[in-house]
Amino acid sequence: MTLGQLAAQEMVTPPSVTRMVTALEKHGFVRREADATDRRIARISLTAGGRRALCRTRTRKTAYLAQRLSQLDAAQLATLCDALPILERLLEDET
Repeated sequence: MTLGQLAAQEMVTPPSVTRMVTALEKHGFVRREADATDRRIARISLTAGGRRALCRTRTRKTAYLAQRLSQLDAAQLATLCDALPILERLLEDET
């Protein structure tokens, strides 16, 4: 993914994404490489350490959400289930 694509996907300005990528690169989570066909374009990819950190974060978020959902009663869970198609449509509009 290019820096521009990442900025667009995350809905942030290119300078902001550049600062974030620089910090992630410094910590070994991403790798920045010049595009093979256009050296002005930087491509970003996750390192093995970045993949592990992402997996840990997603696992913690999933566990947190599961714990919070377990506190809801059946009616509240049903309401959430009814809202899922609307939420999914909202997310589809973002891509």
